[in-house]
Amino acid sequence: MEFDFKSYHLRGIHADTEEEKRSINQELKDLYDSLTVDEKRIFNLELQKFLALETSRLGSDYEAIKNQIPKM
Repeated sequence: MEFDFKSYHLRGIHADTEEEKRSINQELKDLYDSLTVDEKRIFNLELQKFLALETSRLGSDYEAIKNQIPKM
């Protein structure tokens, strides 16, 4: 089983309103609530992996951008 967290993440980023963001979050919560105990365990592990990778990627992007700024 593989959950597509990136699609929820991107939809949330591009949401036009707070209401739309809440709706996307609720959709994800409803999905979680519909899972079996074993599926929830997998969901949680995959979510942790996704968040760790995104955090790492953001850190790398930040460093790359920071290194392009001339030092005064």
